[in-house]
Amino acid sequence: MKPRTLIFTGEGKGKTTAAFGMALRAAGHGQRVLIIQFLKSDASTGELQACTHLPQIEVVQMGRGFVPPEAHPAFSAHRDAAQEALDFARAAVASGKYGMIILDEICGAIARNMIDEGSVLELLDCPERTACIALTGRHASARLIEHADTVTEMHCVRHGYAEGMSAQEGVEF
Repeated sequence: MKPRTLIFTGEGKGKTTAAFGMALRAAGHGQRVLIIQFLKSDASTGELQACTHLPQIEVVQMGRGFVPPEAHPAFSAHRDAAQEALDFARAAVASGKYGMIILDEICGAIARNMIDEGSVLELLDCPERTACIALTGRHASARLIEHADTVTEMHCVRHGYAEGMSAQEGVEF
């Protein structure tokens, strides 16, 4: 059976949450799961804390947090970290060790010119690939969407932030 490619994109909340839900499902079926976070760096989130209790799920944060504008001097370090994450993902896909690999916020890394879209498409077409791959992040490109088997766009109808609500433990982090 051909491994699936899924995308969770859009402006709404829930892209990473949906991918972590798939990770739980895969782990429940005995599959090893690798989650590579391309932009995030906060190790205190609830989903990462929960995964420490699930030996089938490995989470690797390779991002440096909030990405500054491309002209900012710190941007190159963020771009280098995203490239390193892509190299790590290539090795993971080729290893055959995982039933599912989640590339969290990779769509945003592509949209911010941190990694090359063509390199990601090559990764998805890797001949050794046996893992299902889920990509998350805002601004998934038309080429990525065309390449995927399943695409879900999160659309924000209303968000508590607009009403002045703060991020809440267990909901946003």
